[in-house]
Amino acid sequence: MNTITVDKLTFKKKLSMIEQFAIKDFLFKWVGRPAEGIDEFLPLEYTECVFAKMEAIQEKAFVINGNEHFRYATITEANQMVIGFLDWNNELKHRVLSLDEVLIGKHF
Repeated sequence: MNTITVDKLTFKKKLSMIEQFAIKDFLFKWVGRPAEGIDEFLPLEYTECVFAKMEAIQEKAFVINGNEHFRYATITEANQMVIGFLDWNNELKHRVLSLDEVLIGKHF
């Protein structure tokens, strides 16, 4: 997984239903296949503000890597899966996931 600056990415303006389901499926596997399902464990909302994304509902904070807060997942124009998160300094960062991470649902 690579951390990258947002100026190097071009996000899609709209996500198809298939792309939205693919993101939710990846996140379901990524968080360890919770018994209650992804919608209860990590509720997401599809938004198209600035670009299309599956955004975490603010009331439910999901922490990754100890001190980073998951914000959203999306897909670039080059069909790369990207995770947006706030770091320990509340700075928005992005990670481009490898094909193995997307297909296998590896944790990071």
